[in-house]
Amino acid sequence: VLRSRELRHRFDELNEQTGFRLDAQAVVRTLRTADQQKVEILRAIARDARLLLMDEPTAALTRDETERLLETVRALAAEGTAVVLVSHYLEEILGICDTVTSMRNGRLIRTAPAKEETPATLVSAMIGREMSLEFPPKIPAPHDAPVVLEVRGLSRGRELQDVSLTVRAGEIVGLAGLVGSGRTEVARAIFGADRFDAGELLFEGKPVRVKGPRHASRLGIAMLPESRKEQGLFMIRPIRENISIVDMHAIARAGVVDRRAEGRRTGALAQDLDVRTSSQEAMVTTLSGGNQQKVLFAKWLFRRPKLLIADEPTRGVDVGAKRQIHELLIRLAEAGMAVLLISSEIEEVLGLAHRVLVMRAGRLVGEFEGDAATDEAVMTAAFTAGPEAAA
Repeated sequence: VLRSRELRHRFDELNEQTGFRLDAQAVVRTLRTADQQKVEILRAIARDARLLLMDEPTAALTRDETERLLETVRALAAEGTAVVLVSHYLEEILGICDTVTSMRNGRLIRTAPAKEETPATLVSAMIGREMSLEFPPKIPAPHDAPVVLEVRGLSRGRELQDVSLTVRAGEIVGLAGLVGSGRTEVARAIFGADRFDAGELLFEGKPVRVKGPRHASRLGIAMLPESRKEQGLFMIRPIRENISIVDMHAIARAGVVDRRAEGRRTGALAQDLDVRTSSQEAMVTTLSGGNQQKVLFAKWLFRRPKLLIADEPTRGVDVGAKRQIHELLIRLAEAGMAVLLISSEIEEVLGLAHRVLVMRAGRLVGEFEGDAATDEAVMTAAFTAGPEAAA
């Protein structure tokens, strides 16, 4: 017989220990991706295991949540639990681990004490060559470029309140804030995945009412969702089909898909984005996280959009793929595409965006550009309510 009182007490202990603040009665499938990941972490910790394997446990967490989780991991290790931590966040690895093992293409490269490694040496071991950890240089956005997207007074229940923003051609606008601040909700409303109660969208200067994702795609709006496996890709279908699905009319005649034309176009995109696979017929589920994300980019570039919304575009990818995605976003903006970038990594937003907008509790509370866009300014706005948060 399940002892409900003890179960709830244990849950409250773990919730407090990690600082996750999850609702004990919430149905897991209704939770956002980040909160589902927290549930997985709590479940692993709750088992009092002697060996704990954690694969990218902080990928969807905020900085504060990450620090609390790492403190919990340190405490478990101090009590005798053996922990294997798999992560693409090199600072986390070096900050918490005693020993670091680097792998490349399924082979063990080396194992060494963490104190003997640096981010640069780990990158070199993982990709087989030296690579700069700096962000690629930003191309200045033209101030006289036409406005591709204008959002006026977007509101939706308690999730969004009077959100207004613009994105110009050739500009990368970063949308920062804590998990649950409303960033993804803004993106989904623009893309037509969620309805909104009030507000107006203008696309290329004309008012539009986006009826859904298909309509958005036809207008020239593309969106990379935060969860590629659940919302972006058909994991058990071939790479070719995943890329071409967004615009079948372009490769079909009288309702029949021209396989040669499809293969040429999808193959060219896969090659341009460096999707590493032996065949376009390979199932997406067989690819690494970085290559899956490249397939997702290829899918939306199959029908060249005018506005690209990228929600957590480098989540769960290795450092080499992350660098390639950063270069791709800058290249797309340089070619004139408008980009709305959402990321939980403040460094990523600051390193790529021309302007940074900060959200808190469903509202835009700050806008920063140039030298004013600093880690401290963005984090202060994200945590501080009221007019003092705005730039």
